[in-house]
Amino acid sequence: MKKILVPVDFSKDSMHALKYSLALATKVGAGIKIIHVRKEKDYAHPFLLKGVEAEYEKTVEDFCKMLIENYKNGQNLDFVIAWGKIHMKITEQAQKNEVDLIIMGTHGVSGFEEFWIGSNSYRIICQAQCPVLTIQYGFTKKKITKIILPIDAYGETRQKVPFTTELAVILGSEIHIVEVRSTNEAGIKKRLKKYADQVYDYVTKRNIITVRDSLYGSSISDLTIAYAVHVGAELISIVTSQRGTPVNMRLSTIAQEMVNHSPIPVLSIHPS
Repeated sequence: MKKILVPVDFSKDSMHALKYSLALATKVGAGIKIIHVRKEKDYAHPFLLKGVEAEYEKTVEDFCKMLIENYKNGQNLDFVIAWGKIHMKITEQAQKNEVDLIIMGTHGVSGFEEFWIGSNSYRIICQAQCPVLTIQYGFTKKKITKIILPIDAYGETRQKVPFTTELAVILGSEIHIVEVRSTNEAGIKKRLKKYADQVYDYVTKRNIITVRDSLYGSSISDLTIAYAVHVGAELISIVTSQRGTPVNMRLSTIAQEMVNHSPIPVLSIHPS
C-alpha cells in the first residue's frame, strides 16, 4: 500500500479520519493526499469556521496548508483542492492518483459547504475503484490487531480476502473468518463451509494468526458487528455487493447497515 486519499471538510468527523489515516500510513509506509472539494472556484472571501476552541477566518487553502504544517512530521503528506460534485471529484482524484485506499469519516456536521462527508460517503463507497475505509468519530483505537472477515453465501464474499490479507500481513493483525447466515438451509451451510475453508487456506498460507467461527441469526450485519465488538476487533472487511448501472450504483442492504451502524471501522471492497 503506497497511497491513501483522505477527504477533509474540516468537520470533527473528517479531522478524526485524518488523524486515523496518519497513524495507519505510518505503519504501512504510505503517503497521504488530503482532498477538499468545493462547489465553486471563487473563494476570494474567507469563510468562518467555528472550531472547538476558537473561531477562525481563513481561506480553504490556508486551512489545508495549516494541516500540512501541523501533521507532516516527516510523512509524505500533501493536499489538493477541487471544484464540482463532491463524490465525483473524490473518486476521480483517487483514480487519477491510483490510490490504494480512501479513508473517510461517515458523518459531518451542518455548516460550511454542508460539511459533505456524511451526505457523500455512500456515493463514494459505491463509485470508488479502490477500497474505502469509513470510521466513526467515536472510534479512538489506532492499532489494528484483529480484522473480521464475515463470510456469507454469495460468491463475491471471497473477493475482499486478498486486500484484507495483505493489510493483515503488513500490520501483523490476526484475522477472524466468521461464517454468517440467517437460515439453517443445508445447502447454504454447505456452501458457507466451502467458502470459509477456501479463505482459511488462503489466509493461513501467509502465516497469519487465524480464528474461525460461525454465527446464525436474523440480521447478518448485527451478528457481524456484535461479534466484532465482543472480540475487540478494530476493523470489519466487507464486500459491497453492488447493484445497478455504473452511473447508479447501490450497495446491498447488509453493506449499508454495516457502514451506517458499526462503531468499528469498516473496509468496503468492490466485488469486481
